[in-house]
Amino acid sequence: MDQYAATTINRRLAAISGLFAFASMRDPEMKNPVPRGREARWLAPGERSGMLAHTVRRQKSRSPLRLREPRRLPTALPQSDAAELLGSFRTWRDRAIAGLMLYCGLRSAEVLALDVADVDIGGRWLQVVGKGQRERRVPLDVDVASVIQVYLLAERPESVSGRLFLVAKGPNRGQPLTAAGLRTVFRYHRGVTGIVGGHPHALRHTFGTALAEAGVDLAVMQALLGHAHVDTTARYIHLAPAHVKAEFDAARDRIRSQQ
Repeated sequence: MDQYAATTINRRLAAISGLFAFASMRDPEMKNPVPRGREARWLAPGERSGMLAHTVRRQKSRSPLRLREPRRLPTALPQSDAAELLGSFRTWRDRAIAGLMLYCGLRSAEVLALDVADVDIGGRWLQVVGKGQRERRVPLDVDVASVIQVYLLAERPESVSGRLFLVAKGPNRGQPLTAAGLRTVFRYHRGVTGIVGGHPHALRHTFGTALAEAGVDLAVMQALLGHAHVDTTARYIHLAPAHVKAEFDAARDRIRSQQ
């Protein structure tokens, strides 16, 4: 099984275990071939801060066969690749979508979920619904705001849907753009530009990396990116060696000045 990733193996084990768990509802004597391990301890966000210390959690057990999954760092695009990919988009809709990811840090699902009413072009704010239905307000880049405005005035088809980004042509014209449709758009432009890593999430990672390199406060980064835990945001710090070195040198100078 060396050719399979740890995540794939764990998912297949979970599927097999779930299948036998379902079958045991009809036949209690049927045994699950996936061994059960010790109970896993997990913390809800409130429990991390002690606000929910009084709650009783339902413990879950993990199989001892479960593999440890590597925690990969976000992969950002080089500045030249990001500019080339963005420049390959020809429609106002696609430029706006890519701009929201690259200059505002939105996830692809967040972009697709935007309604027209969620975009305040004059005030330059976005009302974004992220993972876990968590809402946040994100500043809207001035250039992206201009692109969205042109899209709304000149390109967006008439529709009863309130979604911002719609299918522009074909039998589904006027319907909300789907995740599959967005993947098709980016797949085409990866082929045109030859930028293999030009995926939607890579643009968001490029935005997060730029924040880290600019020395933006970690709490501000967390708010902009919509992370539930600051640990997730901190991964971007590892992608900003110049900023880390600058902070290291500053700390070293302070220590030496005190001696």
